[in-house]
Parts: sequence; C-alpha cells; structure tokens
Amino acid sequence: MTHPLTVDFLGEIYHPVPATPFTIGREADLVVDDENPFLHRQFLSITQASGLWWLNNVGTQLTATVSHDEGRVQAWLAPGASLPLVFAHTVVWFTAGSTTYEFELHLAEALLTPRGAEAVADGSTTIGRVTLTPEQKLLLVALCEDVLRRGDRGASAVPQSAAAADRLGWPVTKFNRKLDAVCGKLADQGVRGLHGGPTKLATSRKARLVEYAMAARIVTPDDLDLLPPLA
Repeated sequence: MTHPLTVDFLGEIYHPVPATPFTIGREADLVVDDENPFLHRQFLSITQASGLWWLNNVGTQLTATVSHDEGRVQAWLAPGASLPLVFAHTVVWFTAGSTTYEFELHLAEALLTPRGAEAVADGSTTIGRVTLTPEQKLLLVALCEDVLRRGDRGASAVPQSAAAADRLGWPVTKFNRKLDAVCGKLADQGVRGLHGGPTKLATSRKARLVEYAMAARIVTPDDLDLLPPLA
C-alpha cells in the first residue's frame, strides 16, 4: 500500500492521516525525546488542507529548519508559521537546548522538483553570493562534527564554543571572531536566526548555524577530513 505521506525518525515510520493532526514533540504522536525539558510537549504538527500537506510550528519558543533533501531549498519555520510540503523528500532540523534533532518526510507524489546547483571546486565555499573562507568552512565542520559522524537521522550535540575551539586548536577569541563573521555573512543574505544580542544567546545562534549548514549541505561527512585527527 502506498501512503501519501511518510514520516521517518531513526527508522520509526509513521503515516499521518488527513483527518487528524499528527504531532511531534516530547509528548506527541512522534516522541523525539521524552527527557529533554527544552522541547515542547507538542512542537510541530502535520495537517492536510486545501489538497496539501502542511508542516506547522505549534510551539512558542523553538524554530525549525526545513530543507529539500539535497539542500537546494531551505526555509525557517518560526512559531505560529506553516509550510506546505511539496518535495518528494524533505528533511526537518530543530534544536532544543543543546541537542539538534532531524527527521525525514516523504511524499508519494512530489509537487515541485528543485533545479540543480553549480558545484564550486576551489578552497572556498560559495553559497549564493556568500563566499566562506577555508577557516570559516572549518569552523562549520567543527560545529557539525557530531551530526556528521552519526551518519543517521536523530539527535546530535551542538558543542560549546570552548570545546569547538579546542577541537580546532584555536583560542576561543579566534573562534568567536570567525563565528561572528560567518553568522554576519549569512544573516546579510537573509538567513534568519543568526543575529546576536540579548535575546539571541550564543548557543541558539550556533544551533541555528548547524541546522542551516547541514540543511544547505554546506558541510558533508567528506569534510570531516579537514579536522585535526582525534586524539
């Protein structure tokens, strides 16, 4: 039997039905983590309306990053927002506390197919009109290391700045300067959730950066070779 929509979290398969909202959270139809107090009891929901499946942020604090599986299209789902599911394969990322979660959505019939992107083969990385230096790329790999090494969908840790700096052999001051530069470049190009300030703590900013870097495929498991060898 072919189901119109499939939700896949660590190999756990769910099939939402049109008549009933399918909830995702700490106490929901899909329980991603029942021990994380930073995760809403019900954070996301999946509903059907006007002939489309919709992903809804029904929480009040957390956001989600929604991406085509090849990273060609990304969207930021803020509290209260909804997004139609139009691709055959969509990946959803979100962070609660210091943990980043990921799950997949599969549509039986895709409504859109994104166009391919041009590859860049020099020492820098280009995202739209933004060019990251090799050291800025290295910072992203260090932040995403746990996610990249897991190799599966699920939960991963976002490192503290001091731990990520130590992993690279950098002073924390250098790490923070590079982090500011990367966040500034992406924020200037419209990537949301990366601005610092009193209401945007460093942990939240790093988590959003990890979500975006993975969703946009700025970093891949092959980039782990850029890091210093593990002790």
